[in-house]
Amino acid sequence: MSTVSSPIRVTIWSEFRHEKKNPRVAAIYPHGMHQTLAAALGQHPDFLVRTATLDEPEHGLTDAVLDQTDVLTWWGHLAHGEVSDAIVAKVRTRVLEGMGLIVLHSAHYSKIFKSLMGDTCSLSWREANDKERLWVINRAHPITKGLGPFIELPSEEMYGEPFGIPTPDELIFISWFTGGEVFRSGATWRRGHGNIFYFRPGHETYPTYHNPQIQLVIANSVRWAHSGVRIKDAGPNLAPLEPLPLDPEATQRSTIGHGR
Repeated sequence: MSTVSSPIRVTIWSEFRHEKKNPRVAAIYPHGMHQTLAAALGQHPDFLVRTATLDEPEHGLTDAVLDQTDVLTWWGHLAHGEVSDAIVAKVRTRVLEGMGLIVLHSAHYSKIFKSLMGDTCSLSWREANDKERLWVINRAHPITKGLGPFIELPSEEMYGEPFGIPTPDELIFISWFTGGEVFRSGATWRRGHGNIFYFRPGHETYPTYHNPQIQLVIANSVRWAHSGVRIKDAGPNLAPLEPLPLDPEATQRSTIGHGR
């Protein structure tokens, strides 16, 4: 007998600011980067996709939305500082409980990524129309399923080492740029019960998120990041399962305390 599994509930979060301010970005993503990603992921029958943006109430990340999110993707750049600390704390808690988090491009400097990494998350950069070649260095990983040896992007912003992140649990991609720089452009971590993937490409003035291979990586990473659990933090005072031997010192202290 066949069974039908529940779809992975994906929330795509974006600032949605560049598209409103910069005509060049609006021409590439007329409905916003989040909608381009939503359309791509929405083609997969195992995903149930919704979007959320910075200027919505509670940044679109209400308790109800987070309760119904298995994997959250995050893109930010202009307005990291405008993201509410209270919302960041809620998202962080959900990741620790088991929600997956996909951190895209300039969201390396977002509050949520920095709080989960516990590091500067700084890097070197150059916005100069570099060619980027993302080398797949873990061919057996689920995130790289369906890819060849590398992904080549004819135009992208350069990110270079050093990258202020803790040592990744797994390194998936390393990028090379025309200027000679290299960068750890795809890396995973586990925090609490949640899986985190950072994926470098995605500067707003280039059509990176229209690239089928980039879309494939993000879809693969959503499936990989889905833990299927929600385990809330608890620190109970546990009763022993079996009788414990008496502690003579504790008995003596109890006797002294009663004045005997």
